[in-house]
Amino acid sequence: MKFYFNSRQVPSLKGLSLQERFEKIEAATKKLTPPEKILLNIFKLAVLIPAFVFLLQVVQNWWSILGAAGCLLLFPLLVKPVQLTMVSKYIK
Repeated sequence: MKFYFNSRQVPSLKGLSLQERFEKIEAATKKLTPPEKILLNIFKLAVLIPAFVFLLQVVQNWWSILGAAGCLLLFPLLVKPVQLTMVSKYIK
């Protein structure tokens, strides 16, 4: 299984404009099976939960805002490759 970090790396999306790639990715995301959707959503939650934990700690430690911001900045860097890898088999 090859990880794609950018939509331009997906072989079936090469040569398409950004809008066309986005539309094909959205259509392929709708074709995911229920277990795949659940797995992707659980992964998204696993990435977002630490940000909320950091936000809960803001009352005690203001530096935890940086941790929450870091988690939120890492969200697209971690989730997008997993999503692209999962939907690449449904893109034609």
